[in-house]
Amino acid sequence: MTMRSAGLLPFRRSADGELEVFIAHMGGPFWARKDARAWSIVKGEVEAGEDERVAAAREFAEEIGCPAPTGPWRDLGEIRQKGGKVVRAFTVCAPELAFVASNQVEMEWPRGSGRQIRFGEVDRAEWMTSEVARGRLVAGQVPLLDRLVDIEGTGE
Repeated sequence: MTMRSAGLLPFRRSADGELEVFIAHMGGPFWARKDARAWSIVKGEVEAGEDERVAAAREFAEEIGCPAPTGPWRDLGEIRQKGGKVVRAFTVCAPELAFVASNQVEMEWPRGSGRQIRFGEVDRAEWMTSEVARGRLVAGQVPLLDRLVDIEGTGE
């Protein structure tokens, strides 16, 4: 069965009108020293029978530490990432957002060591221009950013 995720890509306009998006840097030792392609739309797995909007809101709250922004959500559609996971994303205008704290996950690190470590699923989330985000997002998620840019324009 195909793994499905749902997420939220909030946006706003800077003081000079430029499009900015709010994305998250993946936590843990594998991503700690990476920047390019180490950021993601805030998203997570959709549980069996769960509405994708509900999943996106839940995952946002878990990974950012505050409720998902209210306001009209727009569907950006879905993409299939290289590993086969299908990701559906929504967008919402949310001028006032900040990272608070992420949920914690546990995994064996280094692999095969038998040593378990705990860390935030996300270690930070930030506002950045759509162009900066294009180089930081996991490559498979860039088409979702492109869809937002098509709808909203860059503001440049």
